[in-house]
Amino acid sequence: MTDTFKSHTQNLTAPPPSAAEITPSDAVDLAFATRAIYVGGAGNLKVRMLDGSQITFTNVQAGAQYAMRVDRVLATGTTATGIVALW
Repeated sequence: MTDTFKSHTQNLTAPPPSAAEITPSDAVDLAFATRAIYVGGAGNLKVRMLDGSQITFTNVQAGAQYAMRVDRVLATGTTATGIVALW
């Protein structure tokens, strides 16, 4: 397959080229800081932002992608499911 955009610069507004499933954890950081998070099942999403602050996003919707730079998705306080890191 030819990737006609391979030579283009990646930035935060470009579509993410990589993704990984997230298992929420109160102790383990993600392998990479995210560009966005996809949520498969609705609920609450508690994250640690890159600046170290923690916040709970309440009632995130299933099938939605949220632009956020986080280094951890916390287990305590997260009820959303099917969470995917995009970077």
